[in-house]
Amino acid sequence: MLAIVSAIIFGLGFLLDLLNTRIAGGISGTTFMLLGLCLLALHQAGIGTASIRSSYGSWRGRSRR
Repeated sequence: MLAIVSAIIFGLGFLLDLLNTRIAGGISGTTFMLLGLCLLALHQAGIGTASIRSSYGSWRGRSRR
């Protein structure tokens, strides 16, 4: 989920950088790019990802016959 949000923020930052504009006086394309990098780092750390443990635990508990 965080990877999708960071992709959207990277897109907004890219557009702001191309148009050479700022939002509310201080937020530029570089700010959006740094925010996107922060979200990607959180995604790589495992925050905001789906948990696989619950389905893996129920599969492991079953025995094959």
